[in-house]
Amino acid sequence: MAGSSEKAPDCGRGVVIMDDWPGYDLNLFTYPQHYYGDLEYVLIPHGIIVDRIERLAKDIMKDIGYSDVMVLCVLKGGYKFCADLVEHLKNISQNSDRFVSMKVDFIRLKSYRNDQSMGEMQIIGGDDLSTLAGKNVLIVEDVVGTGRTMNALLSSIKKYKPNMIKVASLLVKRQPRSDGFRPDYAGFEIPNLFVVGYALDYNEYFRDLNHICVINEHGKEKYRV
Repeated sequence: MAGSSEKAPDCGRGVVIMDDWPGYDLNLFTYPQHYYGDLEYVLIPHGIIVDRIERLAKDIMKDIGYSDVMVLCVLKGGYKFCADLVEHLKNISQNSDRFVSMKVDFIRLKSYRNDQSMGEMQIIGGDDLSTLAGKNVLIVEDVVGTGRTMNALLSSIKKYKPNMIKVASLLVKRQPRSDGFRPDYAGFEIPNLFVVGYALDYNEYFRDLNHICVINEHGKEKYRV
């Protein structure tokens, strides 16, 4: 899917989309009419996203050994990824010889204004993190960029001594300022692009877009705050 002749990447990186990947023409897909003129191209079509999440669920269930799990969903961008992932985990559990109990809690990390990182993480909402003590925790995130936000969250959670912490991120961006953090489960590794769709937003717009797309400059200006 990367349009490159390079050696096949490590599966731990997920589906790797190379920098020279041109994406898909918008005219090949349906998307909300109110976003016409605001997007460059489709980076990842909805069907590919759904199939990749199904495989992630199988990998997660294999690794956690059918243990009870507390899923910590990072809002708002992670809600669709989390909902689809939990649904697949539930289906796998129901078709096995042991049912896995999954509870879901929600936390919001705010670090962007327009398309720029604010440099500081704000934790909004969620129950008392002390409830994670002794639990098997699966953090579900939409995008890992520099890794600083996720490392800050992990530091906050580790204080309460959970039994296990795993991180699943739908996207991992290749960024020059990355601190090297890698999630345990990655859906797609993508270039350093600002993407929207599949609940990923730009100032609360584009969450209703099924595909993951690259926003253009017109769209950024149109919805700037």
